[in-house]
Amino acid sequence: MSSSKSLDTTSIRRDRFPHLTAIDTRWMDNDAYGHVNNVVYYSFFDTAVNRWLISQGLLDIGTSDAIGLVVETGCRFFAPLSFPDRVTAGLGVQHIGTTSVRYEIALFRNDDDIAAAIGHFVHVYVDRTTRRPTPIPSATRTALESLRLTS
Repeated sequence: MSSSKSLDTTSIRRDRFPHLTAIDTRWMDNDAYGHVNNVVYYSFFDTAVNRWLISQGLLDIGTSDAIGLVVETGCRFFAPLSFPDRVTAGLGVQHIGTTSVRYEIALFRNDDDIAAAIGHFVHVYVDRTTRRPTPIPSATRTALESLRLTS
């Protein structure tokens, strides 16, 4: 998704995403204006991606040889979230390269079908020891294909 494109928020619906995960807001997530602070949205993105990787057996935080480092992230906000909302993160993959993957993540408030925010998150896979780029492991690549977005 390019920031120069006009985005039709009515097209960002739950059913677009191959994987959904629930994330609870916390009292401390609210800022002085009574809504979830923007930095927390990035934490939700990180949680959605890494929770999926761990649940698929693709990431062991302490021992995986190849690890994904975040090199880019962005967010567009459409509607506020606030405590005690339940957030559902929709997770999909836009692009898979040799050493990188670009995720698209949408955040849905409670039972809303239209996204309150949408963002992207890019992992570059590196060797844990050398921190040099390395190809995405084949099992990870196969699993990422199951999250590929069709449009």
